[in-house]
Amino acid sequence: MQLKFYKYQGTGNDFVMVDNRTLFFPKENTELVSFLCDRRFGIGADGLILLEPEVDGDFRMVYYNADGNQSSMCGNGGRCLVAFARDLGVIQKTALFIAVDGWHTAHIDTDNRVHLKMQDVPEIKEKEKSYFLDTGSPHHVQLVNDLKALDVKAEGAKLRYGLYGESGSNINFVAPKGTDAYAVRTYERGVEDETLSCGTGVTAVALAMHKKGLSKSKKIVLHAEGGDLEVAFDTDEEGYRDIYLIGPAKMVFKGEIVWTP
Repeated sequence: MQLKFYKYQGTGNDFVMVDNRTLFFPKENTELVSFLCDRRFGIGADGLILLEPEVDGDFRMVYYNADGNQSSMCGNGGRCLVAFARDLGVIQKTALFIAVDGWHTAHIDTDNRVHLKMQDVPEIKEKEKSYFLDTGSPHHVQLVNDLKALDVKAEGAKLRYGLYGESGSNINFVAPKGTDAYAVRTYERGVEDETLSCGTGVTAVALAMHKKGLSKSKKIVLHAEGGDLEVAFDTDEEGYRDIYLIGPAKMVFKGEIVWTP
C-alpha cells in the first residue's frame, strides 16, 4: 500500500494527516496506524488524524493515538486539522467539524493562529493535591515545586495507572510562571510518554488554576515544552463555557510512504 501523507505540528505536538475524503483508509488496521506513527520505522508522530467528509459540517475528525487505537479528543490535533483543511481548500478561515466528543467551531486569525472552541466543562473535581476534569479527554492537573527536574514519564505513568486504572488519564504537572501564566509538562496516555504539548491538557490546566483561585483572568498563557498556547474562557453558574484553545499549527512536510504488512 502506498499512502500519501502530510505532517503537521502544533507547539511540538505532531501528527500524521491523511485526506480520507474518499474513505479509502483501512480504519480498523491498528498495526498500520502504529507503523505510521513510529519514529524509527515509520513517519513518526504523537498521533494520526483522518480528515473525512461530513454532511452537516465541513469535515469529520478521526483521531488515533500513536499506539494505533482511536482515542478521545486531541486539542492540538484539532487545531492542526483545521490548518490542514484550509491548506486542502476544504475551508477558508472558519470551520465547523465533528470529532469524537461532538461539534467544534474554529477560525484562523491574521497571525495564522488557530482558535479552536472546546467543549463546555461543567465539573472540576478537587482531589487532595490535584484536580481532575474532562476537556474532551480526561486530565489530572497537579502543581509541583521543581517542574524542570521532574521525571515526567516515570511520575506520569505512576499516576496514569495507579490512580486511574487501565483506562487511565492524561497527567499534567504545573508550575506558575508569572501573572496568569503557567509552565506545563504532560504525560499522555496512548503515547505513554511525555509530549512536547497537549491541547486538552493545557486547557485543563488553565481551568483548574482559575478554579483554584490562582488566576483571576479568563485568558491564560500556557508554556508547554514545545511552545506557548493561550486558553480563553468564560464562566456561569453551570461551569466553564466558550472555551478556546489558541495557538499555531504548521505543516512540516508531506510525502508518500509504503506499507507492507
